[in-house]
Amino acid sequence: MTVLKNVFNIQTKNITFAAFILAGASLISCLFGLVRDRLLAGSFGLSSELDIYYAAFRIPDFISMVLIIGAISAAIIPIFSERLVKNREEAFKYFSNFLNLFLISLILICGILFIFTPQLISGIAHGFSAENKELTVLLARIMLLSPIFLGISNIISGILRVFQRFLITSLAPIVYNLGIIFGIVFFVPRIGLSGLAWGVVLGGFLHLLIQVPILIKVGFKPKKIFNFTEPNFLKTLKLTIPRSIGLAAAQINLIVITILASGLTIGSIGAFNLAESLSRPILTLTGIAFSTAAFPALSLAFSKNNKQKFKTIFFSTFNKILFFILPLSFFAFIFRDLIVKIILQAGKFALVDARLTAACLGMFCLGIFAQGLVLLIAKAFYAFQDTKTPAAVSVLGMLVNIIFCFLFISLLSYPNSFHQFLVNFLNLSALKNIEVIGLPLALSLSGIFQFFILFPLFLRKLHKQENNR
Repeated sequence: MTVLKNVFNIQTKNITFAAFILAGASLISCLFGLVRDRLLAGSFGLSSELDIYYAAFRIPDFISMVLIIGAISAAIIPIFSERLVKNREEAFKYFSNFLNLFLISLILICGILFIFTPQLISGIAHGFSAENKELTVLLARIMLLSPIFLGISNIISGILRVFQRFLITSLAPIVYNLGIIFGIVFFVPRIGLSGLAWGVVLGGFLHLLIQVPILIKVGFKPKKIFNFTEPNFLKTLKLTIPRSIGLAAAQINLIVITILASGLTIGSIGAFNLAESLSRPILTLTGIAFSTAAFPALSLAFSKNNKQKFKTIFFSTFNKILFFILPLSFFAFIFRDLIVKIILQAGKFALVDARLTAACLGMFCLGIFAQGLVLLIAKAFYAFQDTKTPAAVSVLGMLVNIIFCFLFISLLSYPNSFHQFLVNFLNLSALKNIEVIGLPLALSLSGIFQFFILFPLFLRKLHKQENNR
């Protein structure tokens, strides 16, 4: 056990090596994720049951992405790094206070959403029958436990990355997927569809459990501090709110897509989410891995006023992301049908389901490069302690996405030149009701739009910082 703890406690000081550790562990996590998706596809196919599961996920996922990831990316790492450079004890005191207050807030928010889940689901899944809405409410309420576990766990991950403990933080998503797989295999046969939700909760608990020992190892000791007026806590909120707004915009995109897909052919929500899940490994292994590894170093470089190092780290990471993400996206697009058939086509997942999901995957591939680069650029802004600019661009991107969603669904609902172009481009002549492929296309185009807006703004910000020497 001691040997195992020492392995998990290994420091990773080189950004490239850290990125490869994150990418390697993420690859394993993605493989488990693919096993999870194969089990889901084989067990349910593109059915109302799968649509219910993904629709129920929207509420807890909204909390996780907006509150948890927003707090970590925008505030925790830069402020903790700034405190750590000056005083280690004060840094941990700040972290303990934030952790306590965040946990209380998270429990209250989840409790309020638990009460209003029926009203929220009525809006999100407006196209569902009354019976399916009721089942969606049940699953969503169960899964509201997971953001509490994931909230604490992801904050711990942020702190451990400051101490270069990338190995243990990269293992957490693996056990999260294992929890969901356990739910599909063992819970669903015994308690039905709600077993999927309990698997998500189990995964969140394991995500937290695996990291706590290493947090203690780096010197953290819990303290009973509940100071809402502490300056660094207030600074955290100030930085978190714009970032949370930006992430809320991204989540609103997914909610709008779920609302629209719930009114399309049964299985549309499932096709969109399965395709998104298949495209995610490319983003995880490149954009997420490298930007996550670079972020603590960018924050420390800015805290130490080392602007040349900041610039070197950013552009080196930018080039590495581009080098890996472009060929992987191209490969996934060309072999999208084969990828879907190999990974998902089993059990109740029919050939027509595979063709529709593959078409959605192809549309996602068009914008993955932009999503990966936007992740890095946004984190560079956060290192500057500027969360407003990425948030504003994200909101603008949300509006563009919503406009494209309505436009493409409308254009794909009847024969026209755009409809025929996509049918020929994706070889979909044998399929009817292909409106859902307009949703990933809209998301990809909005991501490209955000990149071409955000990158020039970053270059201007960087030039301004250099001139302030």
